Amino acid sequence: MSDGSKPNISWEPGEVPMSEEFQDTFYSRNDGRAEAAYVFLGGNGFPERFAEQDGFVIAELGFGTGLNFLETWRQWISVRQPGQHLSFVSFELLPIGAEDMARALECWRELAGLSDALLERWREAGQGDVPGFDRTRQWQMDWQTQLRVVVGDACEEVSRWNGAADAWFLDGFSPAKNPDMWRAELMTRVFERTVPGGSFATYSAAGWVRRNLMAAGFEIAKRPGYGGKREMMAGVKTRRA
Repeated sequence: MSDGSKPNISWEPGEVPMSEEFQDTFYSRNDGRAEAAYVFLGGNGFPERFAEQDGFVIAELGFGTGLNFLETWRQWISVRQPGQHLSFVSFELLPIGAEDMARALECWRELAGLSDALLERWREAGQGDVPGFDRTRQWQMDWQTQLRVVVGDACEEVSRWNGAADAWFLDGFSPAKNPDMWRAELMTRVFERTVPGGSFATYSAAGWVRRNLMAAGFEIAKRPGYGGKREMMAGVKTRRA
């Protein structure tokens, strides 16, 4: 459970935020927005999959700066049809402060209007700035898009969640720096809260993470990684699982 603490952040060249707790950057030094599009959206078959059904639930481990959500929202807006709805649910232990979020996002002009909308809600909620804030925040970002951020230990909160995702973005800090975010129990909870035929994608290709995902029940495929990284992983919960 979080007590409302926020992460200690330092800044690398190019205004890339670094978590002091985990000694890892929040996203790739080589254009975090492009990484989000390639790894998490592309790895799960979006935006093409948005045409398949009227409603989608995307769940995420690690909200961070909100970059994955914003890129998802941007691509969703570009292809969605009337009557379609997207629910984005993210599990985060240490919510970032609003000013750090603003600093991290300001370089992407493609996201400017969307990031302004997220920051307005983030500031109003006191998310990451006021100790003891509510564990769950939910916003209607537009008439077709809902965002929910659940604060606390990921394994506990995913276990409590009564939903099921069509796709997961597994975006905790590096498995070597934050192994709890990739442990077998959590990967099992993720699998259980994935619809039949649902998918996941992650930048990681660590062998023990792959084994945990396979043991949970996912079928795994390795793919070329982003930005010079040799490999990443994506997978699916087969409909017979």
